[in-house]
Amino acid sequence: MNYIEFHLHISPVNTLINDVLASNLGESGFESFMECEDGMLAYIPVTLFNEEILEKLIPEALFGSVIQVTKEFIQDQNWNEEWEMNQFEPIVINQDCVIHSSAQTDVPAATYDILINPKMAFGTGHHETTDMMLGELLKLDLKGKSFLDMGCGTAVLAILASLKGASPILGIDIDEWAVRNALDNCILNNTTDIEILLGGAELLENTGDFDYIFANIHRNILLKDMESYVAKMHVGSVLYMSGFYKADIPAMREKAESLGLIYQGFVTKNDWVAIHFKQENFVFHEG
Repeated sequence: MNYIEFHLHISPVNTLINDVLASNLGESGFESFMECEDGMLAYIPVTLFNEEILEKLIPEALFGSVIQVTKEFIQDQNWNEEWEMNQFEPIVINQDCVIHSSAQTDVPAATYDILINPKMAFGTGHHETTDMMLGELLKLDLKGKSFLDMGCGTAVLAILASLKGASPILGIDIDEWAVRNALDNCILNNTTDIEILLGGAELLENTGDFDYIFANIHRNILLKDMESYVAKMHVGSVLYMSGFYKADIPAMREKAESLGLIYQGFVTKNDWVAIHFKQENFVFHEG
């Protein structure tokens, strides 16, 4: 399938704008997004492109930044070449986990070595939110624990959970490219016991409970879907969430605590936050 690449030049750069635009564009046919030095790249199949809708979704200015758009026709077979041009660099998390592409062999030794070919999805580990979630996951004893990765992206969290002994593991993402990439990366790491599904929180209606839920998405989506997460927790279950800023902690706490969760703390990096809660009360599930 052929795509159109939209380069959103944002001045000054503001990653919150990336999140807002990705959320809006994702509801109008755009399948994948990638952060870049001066903003964001967004991809939509040629067959779904509508100039009038685009003009409504991308303002000329937002949150004090000016937004300019350029576009380019991209053939499907060029994705890997695009990533090579962007020079995906190895990532080391707390010296315990290294994430690198299959094209890289000279990488630091680490307890957990994760191989990914990232293609066109967020969640490679470069972003602060993924970095923090990986760091939090590394602290946990996951052997024999059930694990849910919401907004799984490249599936690095699910893969690391598998390497640490978690089972069963489910990854969910609304982005078709992310799901395809996640499946490929699970094969690369011989973690084929991970189930990857395309969709959103509605898919949780057909699952069991989870010991650990990691959700790295967007503030508004987390607030909307948190009740669905809590419905899949039991006494002792822990929920980790990221994808928002330190200023959003009060809103996240208010929602989580209204659902009976107990606040456990947070970590922060460049004003981004990863927060976690625990279920300590008996939860009655209907059905």
